[in-house]
Amino acid sequence: MARPKSEDKRDALMAAATRVIAAQGLSAPTAVIAREAGVSNGSLFTYFETKADLFSRLYLELKTGMAAAALEGLPAEAPLREQFSHMWSNWMRWATSNPGKRRALALLGVSDDIAQESRAASHQAMAAIAGMLERARSDGPMRDTSMEFVAALMNALAEATMDFMVNDPAHADEHCRAGFDALCRTLGC
Repeated sequence: MARPKSEDKRDALMAAATRVIAAQGLSAPTAVIAREAGVSNGSLFTYFETKADLFSRLYLELKTGMAAAALEGLPAEAPLREQFSHMWSNWMRWATSNPGKRRALALLGVSDDIAQESRAASHQAMAAIAGMLERARSDGPMRDTSMEFVAALMNALAEATMDFMVNDPAHADEHCRAGFDALCRTLGC
């Protein structure tokens, strides 16, 4: 009879994969991930069928965690700009507090190994953020611009803001505000 899967081992594998991908990139061997998690390489494949399966599940978990952090405590009845500001500040805080997760997510995001199901599920996890962005876009100067382009602009501004916050922590709050102000000027919110 097969041994029951342990949620602790799965969590250890996910955390190890995050650290190893952040440090070594997507070409890191599964044996390194397993060793970092304190399990055998064979055990890794008890939890994940393939390396691509591990990557797809990790991508979804990181994306879902980032979205949950960004939306935590969102003032549902507040005006859109206040909601957007709250989401932005939470997102920046998550990214600067979790540099390994941020780096792993960025690498996984451009990987061809991520299953379409994981990408689709991650879009669902980001639906509330996409909804706020769509409301801001639809009433502003970007209303005739594709949502994909507007989302790419927001992500580029976010990444630049995060980099400045990490590299200049003494002025992190100022960089966070400047990034948000740039986003709002772009969207007209």
